[in-house]
Amino acid sequence: MDYFDKIVEAKNYIKSITSFEPEIGLIFGTGLNGMLEDIEVVAEIPYQNIPHFPTSTVQSHQSKLILGTLNNKKVMALGGRFHYYEGYDMKQVTFPVRVMKALNIQYLFMSNVAGSVNQHLVPGDIVFLNDHINLLGDNPLRGVNDERLGVRFPDMMDVYDPILVAKSLEIAKKYQIRAHTGVYAALMGPNLETKAEYIMMNRMGADLVGMSTVPEAIVSKHAGMTLLAASVVSNQCYPPELIRETSVEDVIAVGRETEPKLRRIFTEIISSL
Repeated sequence: MDYFDKIVEAKNYIKSITSFEPEIGLIFGTGLNGMLEDIEVVAEIPYQNIPHFPTSTVQSHQSKLILGTLNNKKVMALGGRFHYYEGYDMKQVTFPVRVMKALNIQYLFMSNVAGSVNQHLVPGDIVFLNDHINLLGDNPLRGVNDERLGVRFPDMMDVYDPILVAKSLEIAKKYQIRAHTGVYAALMGPNLETKAEYIMMNRMGADLVGMSTVPEAIVSKHAGMTLLAASVVSNQCYPPELIRETSVEDVIAVGRETEPKLRRIFTEIISSL
């Protein structure tokens, strides 16, 4: 069975469980899944039941697909995302995005927690991505291209929809929420980076560093989806003298503290679509 057929089989299984037709996809980062509580659930499907779906192994991530309404908009949310460092290949990491597209979802909203390599971005800030740097050492589009999924050489200009980014900043300003735009650098992980690596990323032009989002962003662009992605700054990684040892518990705590602000922005934008 080729990759396209696996996508179709997963899609057909979901459609066999529910006739619900989602319009918006949601993928949340560590400590940022509080928005799941706002969804009026129509169906919940464990990942293990969906053909070819990976299973999330990350602390604080659930392993189920959630379908329902959010402010009268039909959404499909991942209770947990997948990462390259978990041992999955790039096509597995991005498989849920392919399934979303197969279900005719056009809009994708993503969030993550990330370290700041910009001295002006501090823990608790929200940063809407306007570009990225792929340092994962792999690409989900590598290999034979299936024209049914997208073109061979997709242009990566405006991967992150500039109109949605601008609206997000307007909403943040209205509610006096600290928000910025920035460039996200994705590394393989799972270890946090060294001081030298943080300095390198700052000099490369990155504002944030993390271990997710970029594979899904590349595939969403390849699939012709409209994407908004936001990072919550979890820890300061530049300049070097501000770096402190950070645990996953620290990251989750900052994410949970900031999540209501990001939830307010996302919810208002989704309601306006």
